[in-house]
Amino acid sequence: MTESVVLDPVDLQLLGLLQNDARSTYRELAAETGLAASTCLDRVARLRRSGVILGHQLRLDPAKLGRGLEALLSVQVRPHRRELVGPFVERIRALPESRALFHLTGPDDYLVHVAVADTADLQRLVIDEFTARREVARVETRLIFQQWDCGPLLPPG
Repeated sequence: MTESVVLDPVDLQLLGLLQNDARSTYRELAAETGLAASTCLDRVARLRRSGVILGHQLRLDPAKLGRGLEALLSVQVRPHRRELVGPFVERIRALPESRALFHLTGPDDYLVHVAVADTADLQRLVIDEFTARREVARVETRLIFQQWDCGPLLPPG
């Protein structure tokens, strides 16, 4: 298990600001925190080096890219053995429709967030890319009507 990093209130404030807008300049961060821009630069660099900040992502609107239907696919793999799940994971991650892949406990082994054009595209994806695989025992599909972003991720307490 990865060790947690000790963060002070300024680190937490910087992380909250950057999670709300990762494009914030060091000058903007300095104005919000009351620190010098160079101090903000040093602190953010330390947070990157320590692995707290993993990177920056560009968020796109799937509907504007012709993928207006999103779904969660619960997938059961049988038998659940490394030599089968490794290639399964790599194939699912390589699909352009895949948005996120989670390995789970419980009756389902994986949860896959997908974005497709429409129900026919979803049906094609499930049949051709999931149920056609010999290790996939079952796929259950749930459509996503709406999703919301939540607040910034900060340590407990």
